[in-house]
Amino acid sequence: MSAEPPFNPLDKRNLGTSVAEALLAQQRSPLPPGEKFIAAGVYAIYYQGSFEPYQPIAARNLANDGTDIPIYVGKAVPAGARKGGFGLDSAPGTVLFNRLAEHAESIQQTENLSLADFFCRYLAVDDIWIPLGESLLIEMFSPLWNRVVEGFGNHDPGSGRHRGKRSAWDVLHPGRSWANNLQPGKERQALIAAVTKFFSNLTI
Repeated sequence: MSAEPPFNPLDKRNLGTSVAEALLAQQRSPLPPGEKFIAAGVYAIYYQGSFEPYQPIAARNLANDGTDIPIYVGKAVPAGARKGGFGLDSAPGTVLFNRLAEHAESIQQTENLSLADFFCRYLAVDDIWIPLGESLLIEMFSPLWNRVVEGFGNHDPGSGRHRGKRSAWDVLHPGRSWANNLQPGKERQALIAAVTKFFSNLTI
């Protein structure tokens, strides 16, 4: 006879779940939020527009019935964490707001997405739990832009570093000026096929 393991509230999965649940309990917000705020933390971005390959989640999010499906999950950590430290007790500044604003700018630059079709949820989180919360949210939802259409969170590699290929995201959603300087990426039709296959295997 096997015994059920006792519940451990400090188990990393349970800790990550508490962060994820707190994020999902937040109200919908425009992308980016209307006012700048001071915080680091995690966020989820949702799509409800008319881009045909994304309709399996767009329709669900448009219904606004409490079962929203994120298209992207990310984190914004204090400067100390980005440099390799934990960033414990570092002043976060406006890193979470800034990250959401950067994403909004990327979307605005595309030829086939409208910023009005996006919303987000975000949560200020103590430094040490941010990576754990993000990882669990990605595991929970398998967001499309984290799993298949990668590259949404990329930055301009800088002058003289444009020998790399365009990301899947920039191939499907052309428009970022710096991405036009990169080498051609995957074929668009192959990416659309990969998106279709992804949704056919995803339980929503």
